Amino acid sequence: MRPRFAIPPEEVDITAIRAQGAGGQNVNKVANAVHLRFDIAASSLPETIRARLLKLGDQRISKEGVVIIKAQEYRSLEKNRGEALRRLQELIASVAVLPKKRRPTKPTRSAVAKRLENKARRATVKAGRGSIGD
Repeated sequence: MRPRFAIPPEEVDITAIRAQGAGGQNVNKVANAVHLRFDIAASSLPETIRARLLKLGDQRISKEGVVIIKAQEYRSLEKNRGEALRRLQELIASVAVLPKKRRPTKPTRSAVAKRLENKARRATVKAGRGSIGD
């Protein structure tokens, strides 16, 4: 389960824009797509989350540290607004979970012996392929 952080509405800037692509007259006259902007540095998120978000190599994060999400999947402005907020929550939740720390392990003694045995067997096979001398 991923932790969820409450994002105050005043930290998110949502603008209605015209959607791209097919859709006929509806697309040409109605602004149903949503442009969401979220400034990471000015947010109320914990410092560790902000640092990991800024370090994340996501194309939706600009050089200035602003998350820009465009949602235009639905014909409804409310659905697109909800989709953009869901994507923002998902992005924040992805950095909120710490990755597991890797514990270095060593191969077992039998695994080492098996590897060396196979290596010796291949060496004898390859040595037998050489030219036969006098």
